[in-house]
Amino acid sequence: MKVDNFFAELKRRNVYKVAVAYAVVAWLVIQVSSTVLPTFHAPEWVVQTLVMLVALGFPIALVIAWAFEATPEGIKRTEVADAMPAAARQKKHAWIYIVVIGGGISVALFFVGRYSAMRTAAPRPASAELRRGEQSEAAAVAPKSIAVLPFDNLSRDPDNAYFCEGVQDEILTRLAKVADLKVISRTSTQHFKSAPDNLPQIAKQLGVAHILEGSVQKASDQVRVNVQLINAVTDAHLWADTYDRKLTDIFAVESEIAKTIAETLQARLSGSEKQMMAAAPTTDTIAYELYLKGRFFWNKRTGADLKRAIDYFKQAIAKDPNYALAYAGLADSYTLLSVFSAASPHDSIPQARAAAKKALELDNTLAEAHASFGRILSGYDYDFERAIAEFERAIQLNPNYATSYHWISNGPLTARGEFDRAIAEGKRAVELDPLSMIDNADLGQVYFYAHRYDEAISQVGKALEIDPHSYLAHFYLGQIYQIQGHLTEAIAEYQKAVELDDDPQALAFLGQAQARIGQHDKAQKILSRMTEEAKSRYVSAYSFALMFIALGDKERAIDALERAYREGAANDIITIKVDPMLEDLRGHPRFEALAEKIVPAREFKAGTASK
Repeated sequence: MKVDNFFAELKRRNVYKVAVAYAVVAWLVIQVSSTVLPTFHAPEWVVQTLVMLVALGFPIALVIAWAFEATPEGIKRTEVADAMPAAARQKKHAWIYIVVIGGGISVALFFVGRYSAMRTAAPRPASAELRRGEQSEAAAVAPKSIAVLPFDNLSRDPDNAYFCEGVQDEILTRLAKVADLKVISRTSTQHFKSAPDNLPQIAKQLGVAHILEGSVQKASDQVRVNVQLINAVTDAHLWADTYDRKLTDIFAVESEIAKTIAETLQARLSGSEKQMMAAAPTTDTIAYELYLKGRFFWNKRTGADLKRAIDYFKQAIAKDPNYALAYAGLADSYTLLSVFSAASPHDSIPQARAAAKKALELDNTLAEAHASFGRILSGYDYDFERAIAEFERAIQLNPNYATSYHWISNGPLTARGEFDRAIAEGKRAVELDPLSMIDNADLGQVYFYAHRYDEAISQVGKALEIDPHSYLAHFYLGQIYQIQGHLTEAIAEYQKAVELDDDPQALAFLGQAQARIGQHDKAQKILSRMTEEAKSRYVSAYSFALMFIALGDKERAIDALERAYREGAANDIITIKVDPMLEDLRGHPRFEALAEKIVPAREFKAGTASK
């Protein structure tokens, strides 16, 4: 068939008319669906499927138009229609009306949709700059990001609150193992109530595109879990479901929910990630509740709370001796005891090391256990290379575990003067746990060590916004003010820290600052108090060193630092080469020899961090 004859045949068989009419009607269907379906919170895949079906139908319609023809006697094959009398084949012009009317409706819906979208996206923009800012901010939010808000406890018994938190935490933990997702830590999500009214503001504060809400009702050995996944930007409900199961099946429910969320957000899942999401941390729900209580007090970061955390972790282990996560929590708590003057390294680190090793023996794929061991290697063994390897392994196993980024940042990387990477890792920790006081405060401390004092003040200020009663953040702020030469402001912050907690290190910071402004009597009284307290509790040698430096006794200050080294109090002195509080000792042969033992020159990569 010649080309000219072929196109003439297409025209004779009304293929052109069908193509035009199909295109107009298809566009009308798509416009109606994209305008109406979101009103009923239909998921995006419904519209996408409809568009695909419409596209697939186009060639089918053209084939039918070629093979068949509409006549007053009904649909006939084209060959039969051609043999009919001309009167019987008289064409009507209804298709023209379909095209005109459909086109008009489609155009109207197109402009209505555009107008509505503009009104929704920017109800009252103050300026072009504001609009651009909002657009760039929206673009910065990862589309595959989620925060799991606290679940509502619908049980009559308030004691079930911890179980309810456990369901939320376990879903979050399983999602966190997926590298393709950004999952906000529970420390930050706990600042909000379940089912809040201001989802867009919460999502913006947490830096996510999606929110998971839910509720838990527990009665005897039965449990009901309701969940709904919401696009926080559009307020569209992407998925919801209710699970009625036996209490013993709760971990399977949590795994199923996490897997469905990951699939709904179109996250890529590796085989190992699927296995980790399906694994149950323990078969004992009581042990899991005890573990959650332990993590709650661990996050408070005071000596007394760490001791309570240890008690809960031990109870969890007693319930389930193979509970690897509980051993990791126990290791983390013992590791921090000396940091918060609640025990000496000699009394706490052996227990921390044993718990971390036990956790790894039980589950070598547990990110928390690798992070625990990394903390011990850097904070007590001065083994920075192996510590970094352990933290990196933890990050590989759980890319959303904020503590791994936090500890690699303010531990070995800062000690070795790798400030650019230390700050980047610290920022990632804050991104994953934006409302964590300790993550924000310790990032501020990294800025302090890097001599970026304005940024340090800003970051520690964020920590104080989250928790105004954090004594740690107050004495961090005092340090920065002191190095900037603002001793009066520094003393005010140190005083607040002392009033908020009885940590002897906070007292030492106050005393050394008083000595520096000439209040030697007050400083000597604090030194005497520290000496007396050291008889009955742990007072770090670093705290004594700060006092002796301020009082002008450099030899005793170095004696104290050497004692810290012998006692294994590495957490206090691994930053010896970058700590501005030790500046007065630099150049002293004994001090430099000690610094070389702690951070050898071959490992120190120093310089001021680039801005």
